[in-house]
Amino acid sequence: MSFDESEKEISEFQQLLDSSFNYVPPRRGEIRNAIILQIDDREIIVDMGTKRDGIVPHQDIERLDPRFRDSLKVSMEVPVYVLNPRDQDDNLIVSINMGLQQYDWEKARELLKSEEVVNVSVTGHNRGGILVHWNRLEGFIPSSHLISMNLSGERRDTWDDLRDKELVVKVIEVDQDRRRLIFSEREAQKEWRAQQKARLLAELSEGDRVKGTVTGLRDFGAFVNLGGADGLIHVSELAWHRVDHPRDVLKVGEEIEVYVLNLDRESNRIALSRKRLLNDPWEDAAQRYHEGQLVEGTVTNVVDFGAFVALDDGLEGLLHLSEMGDGSLKEPHSYVKKGDRLSLRISHLEPEKRRVGFTQRWGTDAGDGSEAPPETPPADAPPQEAAPQDAPSE
Repeated sequence: MSFDESEKEISEFQQLLDSSFNYVPPRRGEIRNAIILQIDDREIIVDMGTKRDGIVPHQDIERLDPRFRDSLKVSMEVPVYVLNPRDQDDNLIVSINMGLQQYDWEKARELLKSEEVVNVSVTGHNRGGILVHWNRLEGFIPSSHLISMNLSGERRDTWDDLRDKELVVKVIEVDQDRRRLIFSEREAQKEWRAQQKARLLAELSEGDRVKGTVTGLRDFGAFVNLGGADGLIHVSELAWHRVDHPRDVLKVGEEIEVYVLNLDRESNRIALSRKRLLNDPWEDAAQRYHEGQLVEGTVTNVVDFGAFVALDDGLEGLLHLSEMGDGSLKEPHSYVKKGDRLSLRISHLEPEKRRVGFTQRWGTDAGDGSEAPPETPPADAPPQEAAPQDAPSE
């Protein structure tokens, strides 16, 4: 044997010796990458870089997704989970199915950080909430985080209605050691709405006309869904006349067209207007109305000094207490209420100041002294409105 050959053998022996000292036997619960050596009907043999080959039992193969199972080939690398480092027959038993789950646990941890939303399939329920399936993992949605249906107390019999349905959820807890994966549909909806609003803010421009559905009515305005995100119509932008509450002009579920008034991309707010798409009644008020004209309107608000009345086109003005009935009323609340329809005369009109005044005393001694126009009040008008048309003027 030459000197070079002797050195080579010594080197190879040293490598074997080093590898034996560095060798770490497989441990239960460990996940390693393995190379498929053989595929049989009842088992799959894999090389894990250990002193013994691993065996994937038939039961584990059956749990694999059929499409993935059919794609397995010799020399293919797969992750395996060590079920038993040494069974009664001295075999190393591993699981490809549980090895693949490791990828899903890693993905779940990424989703927890990124706060992205995913789809899950409902598989059942227990006392606390809904059981779901995501990729190769089983998860859970607590009833407090579910919005698809009212799950309180006596309505648990309806939980079965969700079986096999797909839900959009967000990962809120990942604990692989305890095999605990918790989702929230409620948080996903918040995230989805935020994403939709961001998309709308990017696509919309101020001045756009868009259609939406009324989703909520509050004292300060109406919320309108524009396709996944809500915008707000402030109560002052609902109509040209005074609106005491949005329910006076809108109802939940109604589809309306709105005007994009303002886009605040920093705070993710969309301000809308309804009245900007309605004709401004003051623009041609001077051509359509004149003092002394008989009109009909709806009481929009009653205050101590009178009542505000809106004509059907939105023109709104004041019927002062002194111009109600025969002029002797001490307070208006017992005479009119919000929503009443009244027949009135226009006592003064100032389009340039957007002001109009009404009266029910036209042509009376206490009136403005002019003759009443030829129009006559309707038969069902209050007695005060039916004053004689030829009443003497001052």
